[in-house]
Amino acid sequence: RCRRFLLLGLGAKDELTLERFRRYLGDALVECDTLGAADVALPLPQAGCTPFPAREAGVAIAEGVLLGTYRFDLYKSEPRSGRRHLRQVQVAAGDASLREVTDGIGFGETTASATNFARDLVNEPAGDLPPQRMAEIARQVGEESKIGVKVFEPEELRRMGMGGILGVGQGSKNPPRLIQLEYRPEDRPVRRIALIGKGLTFDSGGLSLKTSEGMETMKCDMAGSAAVLAALRVLPELAPRTEVVGLMGMAENMPGGGAMRPGDVVKIMNGKTVEVRNTDAEGRLVLADALSYASTLPDLEEAIDLATLTGACVVALGPMAAGVLGNSRELVDDILSAAAKAGEPMWPLPLYLEYGEHIKSDVADIKNTGIRWGGAITAALFLSEFVRPGLRWAHLDIAGPAFGDKDYSYMKKGGSGVGVRTLIRYLMDLAA
Repeated sequence: RCRRFLLLGLGAKDELTLERFRRYLGDALVECDTLGAADVALPLPQAGCTPFPAREAGVAIAEGVLLGTYRFDLYKSEPRSGRRHLRQVQVAAGDASLREVTDGIGFGETTASATNFARDLVNEPAGDLPPQRMAEIARQVGEESKIGVKVFEPEELRRMGMGGILGVGQGSKNPPRLIQLEYRPEDRPVRRIALIGKGLTFDSGGLSLKTSEGMETMKCDMAGSAAVLAALRVLPELAPRTEVVGLMGMAENMPGGGAMRPGDVVKIMNGKTVEVRNTDAEGRLVLADALSYASTLPDLEEAIDLATLTGACVVALGPMAAGVLGNSRELVDDILSAAAKAGEPMWPLPLYLEYGEHIKSDVADIKNTGIRWGGAITAALFLSEFVRPGLRWAHLDIAGPAFGDKDYSYMKKGGSGVGVRTLIRYLMDLAA
């Protein structure tokens, strides 16, 4: 028997989207928790009252609840989660849609838990999460989820010729790592894909030092690698028919007597040389080695990288949307479709080859900065230099949405876990 009723207005049917539904539910459940409710019953609108399928409603319910009630209070002396009232949410659905809703809730629980796992990693203080710690976490995930894990130590990176990731990490006492994950489906795979994440556990800017204010949120510069690890972690449970290789380029960009200098030239794994004009444009150097390595993997058909790469993308699209660029319009469109289903705002940006003139170097093959304008595009063009011909590739610049400065519906202040749900949706759609 219900003691209190919370009425939730969803607006006009033709204006109700899945993302609005997800946000409304997240807000409502947070309000229930604030009111001290322990058990909540949620009756679904009847069939035909919403413009989306019952399964998608179930996904939105689970994601709205679990993402909306997320808290990171590991370092609180009195954790707020200990004061949480909400214990369970019961969903009431008609017999005709019960199976679809239940299936959707299960999927949404998985995607939300993966997103919250990525949020936890991004929210960790950088001092507690250096590259070697990320390697330990990846190994633990591999044991628990039964996915393959290999960690390339600095000595191996030198033998492989990975001058980009080594150069970025040489100013830190915490050496860089390249972490490789691998998920293999039980059935014959429909495709082999690489997911590549930028993993700067802290970015001070190096000798091209950031301002104090500019460093405040730079523990989030590993959000791309967190998304890759979080997505791979749940693939054995979801069992998509796609073979997935995850690559996480982990480094810490610090100043010091041994740090990389402006004007230095580094050699990437594929043999190309890069003039370092600015040590704060370091993420693309790490990704260059990771993309070069991915390009050597046999039978690889696609590579998708995620990176908090450029402030220029934030200027172009604002703090909520990620930019998507690539050498395959079909791949970009498929990612945008998956992002729309996941409720993660993303927008296509052009890859104007003419802008490649701006990253030519007088002393090396290319340089790591371009002109002031079009920075998200020139950064992507830089990355494209390390993608082998014939490999379909997409780049997700998540600099804007990776870390929020305030709560917004089910998106909480701090690490957002952006990209996790999009990657999962994309991989599941391939097998559909």
